[in-house]
Amino acid sequence: VAASCSVVTSISDIPTGIPVHLELASMTSRELVSSIVHQVFPAVTSLGLNEQELLFLSQSVSGPHSSLSSWNGVPDVGVVSDILFWILKEHGRSESRASDLTRIHFHTLAYHILATVDGHWANQLAAVAAGARVAGTQACATETIDAHRVSLRAPLEFMTSRSEAGSRIVLNPNEPVAEWHRDGVSFHFTPVLVCKDPVRTVGLGDAISAEGLFYSQVHPDS
Repeated sequence: VAASCSVVTSISDIPTGIPVHLELASMTSRELVSSIVHQVFPAVTSLGLNEQELLFLSQSVSGPHSSLSSWNGVPDVGVVSDILFWILKEHGRSESRASDLTRIHFHTLAYHILATVDGHWANQLAAVAAGARVAGTQACATETIDAHRVSLRAPLEFMTSRSEAGSRIVLNPNEPVAEWHRDGVSFHFTPVLVCKDPVRTVGLGDAISAEGLFYSQVHPDS
């Protein structure tokens, strides 16, 4: 809790109007995660995390699907979408809540999802696609995607929610970034071309989030 307070204090020293991105890492303390959710999340603009961090976060604060003990293979898109939606609705910016959080970049091996509160971000399609591209190139240590060294492991169709009546999306190879909306939150999903024999994985999550942020555009009145 004290650590979270120190982080918030440091963030408050950053000039107003400069977006702050928080990239989560592996954690084992539910008390620490709970304090981060309640104290740090409202102070940051953007959040990056993977499937292990997302599920542990939900378990730590009794969020959606918190009874799920672990992922079984590729994380279910509907479950991931439900948790991302809940984070932004419960801890993100709204008319009644003083929070700066308006963006979450979720990355797992097979796919990425960019969730944003409507009215605050633009260019999400390019941003999520760029993050997926750098995942394939950095892991394989190549300048561009080498089709012979990557494979597609993302679900080709999925439900957008498991907690309510979501829609079923079938991926279109000609337009691989899928988009859907839910009560003021936009979701952009892209499959990842996964490197078959990765040679460089250290800092991959940081590279994915950084590349996505590079292509993201903040609305000037946000």
